[in-house]
Amino acid sequence: MSLLPSSTGGAPENALPVFSAALLMLLSVAVHATDIPYEWTNVRIGGGGFVSGLVFDPTTEGVAYARTDVGGAYRWNASSSRWIALTDWVDADHANLMGIDAVALDPSDTRRLYLVAGTYTRPGVGNAAVLRSADRGDHFDIVPLPFPMGGNELGRGNGERLAVDPHDGAVLLLGSRNAGLWRSADHGEHWAEVAAFPAQAKTATATSGARTQPVGIAFVTFDPSSRAVYAGISTRDTSVFRSDDGGRTWAAVPGQPTGLRPTHMHPMGKRFVLTYGDEPGPDQMHDGAVIAFDPATSRWTDITPLARTQSPSGHGWGDVAVDQAHPDVLVASTFAHYTPRDLLFRSTDGGAHWTEVFAHSAFDHQDARWTVDHTPHWMASVAVDPFDPDHVLFVTGYGIWASRDMRALDRGLGVHWWFQDHGLEETVPLGLVSPADGAHLVSAVGDLDGFRHDDLDTAPPQLAGPPRYQNAEDIDVAGQLQTVMVRSGRIRGKANVARAAVSRDGGVTWRALVNEPGEGEGAGSVAMSADGKRIAWLPLHARHVFVTDDEGKHWQHGDELPGASHVLANRISANVFYADGPGHAWVSTDGGLTFAPVGGSFGARIAADQHPRAHLAVAPDRSDELWWVSPAKGLAVGDATGQRLDVPADITAADSMGFGRAAPGAERATMYLAGKRGSVRGLFRSTDHGAHWQRINDDAHQFGAVGHVTGDPRIFGRVYFATGGRGIFYGEPKPITDRSP
Repeated sequence: MSLLPSSTGGAPENALPVFSAALLMLLSVAVHATDIPYEWTNVRIGGGGFVSGLVFDPTTEGVAYARTDVGGAYRWNASSSRWIALTDWVDADHANLMGIDAVALDPSDTRRLYLVAGTYTRPGVGNAAVLRSADRGDHFDIVPLPFPMGGNELGRGNGERLAVDPHDGAVLLLGSRNAGLWRSADHGEHWAEVAAFPAQAKTATATSGARTQPVGIAFVTFDPSSRAVYAGISTRDTSVFRSDDGGRTWAAVPGQPTGLRPTHMHPMGKRFVLTYGDEPGPDQMHDGAVIAFDPATSRWTDITPLARTQSPSGHGWGDVAVDQAHPDVLVASTFAHYTPRDLLFRSTDGGAHWTEVFAHSAFDHQDARWTVDHTPHWMASVAVDPFDPDHVLFVTGYGIWASRDMRALDRGLGVHWWFQDHGLEETVPLGLVSPADGAHLVSAVGDLDGFRHDDLDTAPPQLAGPPRYQNAEDIDVAGQLQTVMVRSGRIRGKANVARAAVSRDGGVTWRALVNEPGEGEGAGSVAMSADGKRIAWLPLHARHVFVTDDEGKHWQHGDELPGASHVLANRISANVFYADGPGHAWVSTDGGLTFAPVGGSFGARIAADQHPRAHLAVAPDRSDELWWVSPAKGLAVGDATGQRLDVPADITAADSMGFGRAAPGAERATMYLAGKRGSVRGLFRSTDHGAHWQRINDDAHQFGAVGHVTGDPRIFGRVYFATGGRGIFYGEPKPITDRSP
C-alpha cells in the first residue's frame, strides 16, 4: 500500500494545505529495498476490541467498512469472507491516526472512501487527519486537520461525523469534537470552518469518572431526497440542526425532543430515525429513546421498542439500521442494558411494533471460542446489507456479529449469528512470552485476559480460569524451566482474589496466588526466577518489589525503589532480579530482597535517559548482559556492575527488543527490534549480537505502535510482536521463490 499525495485544484481562501510538515516527512522517506522480505500474519484471536462503526457500500455488493477505536479501518472482502486492514501503513510516529472517528463514502462514486483519523484529543498527541482514497482504501492521501479527534474517546460509537453530499460528491461536511463544523468543496483536499454553525458544538462534552472529554458533533446526515442536511450536537438541550443550502447556514429543527443526546440519524424513506442516550457512550448510558422524524410535517414520534416506564429507563439506545430497499424495516439495539444483556429489536412497520431478536437467536462460537464467555454489549452500530436484507451486522465491545437469515424471524423461525471477524484483529496485548516448551505463544491481553496459542492460526479459548482477569497486564516465564509462568491482571468484583496467578504446565492451567503483598493496587509487573521457584511482584503504585517462594502464602520485600515500574528476572541465575523505571535500573543478587542501582558508564547512560518507555531487556543466553532499550536514545548494552559494553550506533530509537533462536552457525540469540535504524522506522533483525541490523518489514506493514517484541526460541527467523490495536503478529522470512527483486 502506498501513499499518493494529490495536487488537484487551488486552495480556497483561509483553507488548509494538504500536508503538514511531519506528514510530508513521512511521505518523503526514500523508498528502499526491504533487507529481508518477511510475511506477516495475525496470531488469530478474532475481533477483541470495540468496532465503533459499520458502513455498507450502497452501490457495490459485498463491500462494507468497519472502523475501530484503536485498530484502524477495514474493508469487507466478500469473495474471501475476510476483513482487509486498510491502515497498516501507519507507523509508530503517527499511531494517533489508528483511531478512526468517522467513515464516509461518496454515494455518487463509492470508490471514494474517507476516514477521519485521530485517536485522542488530549494535548501532546497531535491533530487529526482526513484519509482520502479513490480506490476503496488501497491507497490514501493524508489531509491534516487543525484540530484533534477522539476515535478512542467518549462518543466514539456515535456517527457518522463525516458525510458526503449525495448531490455533489465534491462537498463534504465534518463534525469535529471541539472545533465546530467544517466543510470541503474539493473532495476533502481543503477544509474551512462553517462559521454559521452553532457555537455550542465546540463546548459539548461528556464525563465518565474523572474524565471529561469533548464530544461535539455526533453526526452529519444528508437528506438524499432533498437539498437538506442535518447535524446533531451531543447535548441534552436543542441538538439537531438543519441546513437547506449545502451546509452554509443552519437553524434548529422545530419540535425536537430535549433531555437526551442524539447519537445517530438515518434516512428512513422520506422520514428519518434517530437514537438518543442521556450520555454519548460507550462507558455509560442510563436513558434513551428511538425517535422518528418527518420533515414534511415537522412531527417527532417516539418509536422506542421498550416502553419507557420509568425515568431514567436504565439503559439507552445504540443505533437503528434501516433496510433502504424497504425503509419500514428497522433493526434497533439497546445500549448498557446489562441486565441480563443488551438486546436487538426488529420492526417491519416503521417502528409501530417490534420483535426482540435475541430471544429467537442462536450464536455460533466455533470460529472464536472465547466469545462464549461474552454477551453482546456496546452495540453502537447496526447495519443491514443493501443487497441482502438477511445479512445484518451489529458491533460489540469485542467484535462483529452477523446473521444471514434475519427474515426467518418473520416466519416464526430462529435467527443464527456468526462472529464475522476473520481478518479483523483489534486486541491490545500487554505481554508476550514464547516458551521453549509447550505452546509457541502465551499472551497477556487488555480486556480479554490472555491466550495460549498452540496453533497461531486458530482462535483458542481464553486462558483457563479461575482466575479470569478483566485485563491481564504482564506475563513472564522461568528462564530455565519454561513450563512455569506467572501473570498479573485486574479483576472486577472479586476483592478476595489475588491479582497474580501461576501456571506450572505451560499455561494450560492457572491458580491465583494465595495472597497479595498488601501494598499497591494489584496487577502491575511480575517476574519468575530462572528456576521457577520464586515469584517477584511489583504491584501497581507499590514502592517495593515483593517476593514469594510459596505462591503467595508468605511475602518478603527489601529496599524501597522510588520510580520503579517493572521487575525482571535473570534468565540463567535464579537469585538475580532487576527493576527499572525512567532513568533508573537496579539489580538484586539475593533473590529480590535488596537492590542496588546499576552504576558505572552503563548506569550513567541509563540515568541520562528519562523517557517514560525506556526499559531493560535481559539477554536469554548470558547471565551478565543487560540492554537498555530507549525510544529516545536507541540501544546500549552493559552488565549489572555498570560496565558499558557497546552501543550499536545505527539504532537511533528502540521501542522494544526481544530474542529468538540463533541463526544456523551463530553463537548468540537472534535479536529483533522495533524502532529506527538511522531515520528509517521499522522492524529489524540482527544475527550478530547487534553489530548489524536488517529491516524485515516495509512501509506498507508498520502496524502503528509496536511493542513486546520477542523471537521464537525454537524457530529461527520467527518473531512475534504486539500492537496498540491490531492484535498480535508473527513474521517469518518469505520463501526465496516468493521474493520480489
